[in-house]
Parts: sequence; structure tokens; C-alpha cells
Amino acid sequence: MDTTQRTEQQRSADRRRRELLEAADRVVLRDGPQASMNAIAAEAGITKPILYRHFGDKGGLYAALAQRHTDALLASLRAALDAPAERRERVESTLDTYLAAIEARPQVYRFLMHPAEGGAGGEQGFDVGKHSVPLLRRMGEELAQVIEERVDLGPDSRRLARVWGHGIVGMMHAAGDWWLGERPCSRVELVRSLADLLWGRLAAAGDRLGGPGF
Repeated sequence: MDTTQRTEQQRSADRRRRELLEAADRVVLRDGPQASMNAIAAEAGITKPILYRHFGDKGGLYAALAQRHTDALLASLRAALDAPAERRERVESTLDTYLAAIEARPQVYRFLMHPAEGGAGGEQGFDVGKHSVPLLRRMGEELAQVIEERVDLGPDSRRLARVWGHGIVGMMHAAGDWWLGERPCSRVELVRSLADLLWGRLAAAGDRLGGPGF
């Protein structure tokens, strides 16, 4: 097989994988953690063995969907951090971007973060720790990198940036999870309260010399 044929086959496989992920997304939007491989295969117009051939099992499909949604969320968070605004406004905008994302697609959020609620059609639910913790870790490392690039935290900046990154993500996740379930206040009120909690040290820190600023 020549290079052109291999390239075309890869493009076709990538296109088919995207189509299957889009079908899975539609089922997840409808069913949340109860989304089953049977329902996803039916939505895609294929048999379940074909779905397994592309993703291995439900865990493999979950990982692919998680990367898809995490990539999109991180792109939105970076855009909020890059917006031309005062630091406090960008902090609030970043918090609001995260909360708006989980509010807009609560079924997707529950599928990603509470997959053990699933198990429809006799399928075993996900191990929440096994699958959701890596997503939060990735977000924490991404935010740590942004902080390290932009904020002057002194001689131990890399370690402190990771502390801040993972701490802020943990706060956003825990507060957002509670808020999405109970709705004790408006999103605006929650954003303002979380920003108040973060603001003291963030307001005092200077921009990193030569960095893009924060």
C-alpha cells in the first residue's frame, strides 16, 4: 500500500471516528450517565461490535469523549484568560466560562464526572475516580502552566503555580458540582464569591517579566 492510500485510509478512519463521537454526544446529551453502548450504536446506525472495534469498550469511548470536551473547555478558558480586560474581570470571566459550560450541558457534565450513575441496559457503570480524576488533573496542569507563564510567584514559582492551578480547578469543580445540583444562588453570585476567595493573593502578585501578563 502506498503512502497516498494509507493517508486516505487514515483520513477516512478519522472522519468515521468523529461521526461516531458526534453520535455518542447526541445520546449523552439525551441520556447523561445512562448513555449505553447499545443506544450509541443505534444512533450511529451501526452494530455494537463495530463501535467496540473503534473504541475498545465503554471506557475507551468515554476517554475519547472526555478528551473532546476537555479540549473545547480548555480552549474556552484560555480565551477568557487572554481577553483584553483587567485582571479581576478576567478571573471572573474564567470562572464564569467554566460554570456556563457545565450549566449549558449538564448531562454531558454528569456523564464525564458522575459516570457511575450509569449502567443502563445492564452495562457496568464507570469507575468515577479512574476516569474523572485525570480530567481534573489535566485541567490543573494546564492552568498551572498559564499561571507560571504570566504571574511572578517568586523563586519557587513552578511549584507554587502547580499548587494554584490544581487548587483553583479543585475549587471550581467542587463548587460547580454543588451549585449545579442545588442551585443555591445565581451563577453571577457564585462567580463573584469564588473570585473574592481567590482575589487577595492574585491581586498582590505581579506579572511575570517578559510574559503575556495576567
